[in-house]
Amino acid sequence: MTHRRLEVLSTILLAMATVATAWSAYQARQWTGEQALSTSRATAARITENRDAALANRQVQIDVATFTQWLNARAEGHPSLARFYEQRFRDEFKPAFAAWLASHPFTDSGAPATPFVMPQYRLASEGAAQRQEATAAAYANGSKDANERANDYMLATVLFACALFFAGISSKLQTEGARTWVLAMGWVLYLGTVVYLVTLPAQV
Repeated sequence: MTHRRLEVLSTILLAMATVATAWSAYQARQWTGEQALSTSRATAARITENRDAALANRQVQIDVATFTQWLNARAEGHPSLARFYEQRFRDEFKPAFAAWLASHPFTDSGAPATPFVMPQYRLASEGAAQRQEATAAAYANGSKDANERANDYMLATVLFACALFFAGISSKLQTEGARTWVLAMGWVLYLGTVVYLVTLPAQV
């Protein structure tokens, strides 16, 4: 291979590897930003989930407390007091309580033990907490994937930089054989990294 051809191939590799390095570095930065965004969204979803879960726990405590007072009033023979507590049941608890009474729990041993095991006992705050948990998990997975993509592009940046090194040093070598071998190494590294880069998703 003539000296002129080696110079041309070296120049082409330098130019293409420089552009590829810049592109890979840009993509690594974009995916790092995506990771940060997904992480912040996951954190926000976790905060909302904790708030909804805490609300659900407070509501369950209220339902348990009023139902226990109702049971005590009924057992002690105070129907007016029992009605007092029943009128103060939360709206979400009332359907479960009515369904539980319809199962004749005081006469049927096979009836559910409490209204809290009835399918009618549903808390909107608990459902909201579960949805936020799923959302947080999805964002956390997205953050993990974005971090992997950023690492992939950073690896490509390093490999392209190595190709640049081979292209640059080839012009400093004295013998044509050594220049050819080093330049070939640079081209193989560059082309292999390009193939690897094609398999990666890109952020626009």
